[in-house]
Amino acid sequence: MQAQTFLEPSLLSRLNSLSQSEIDSFPFGIVKVDPNGQILMYNKYESELAKVPISTAVGRNFFTEVAICTNNRIFYGRFKEGMEKGELDAIFNYVFTYNMKPTNVIVHLLHDRSTGTNWVFVKSR
Repeated sequence: MQAQTFLEPSLLSRLNSLSQSEIDSFPFGIVKVDPNGQILMYNKYESELAKVPISTAVGRNFFTEVAICTNNRIFYGRFKEGMEKGELDAIFNYVFTYNMKPTNVIVHLLHDRSTGTNWVFVKSR
């Protein structure tokens, strides 16, 4: 069964203008990464889910330093492929296992062409 996005369509147009306190108010994880996976923005929901403080996460690589359980073909492979093609809009179910009990989530990897930004959205299911 294909996972469905939990994002409001209007959110993408506003993401780059939101403050840290505003992104912290969302009921799902928001991680902005560069094309190599370096974390540029990390919200409170994701911090609490992963048990990684925001100050520790920003500047580190999401796939190899913060969410190590994503460094595989299923997750990071989709991200890399999307970066190579310049098109990334993948929604899938996943289980986080690093530094936590297995946690079922829905993941939405997205490249926003209008702003040239890359996003990892995560919501517990």
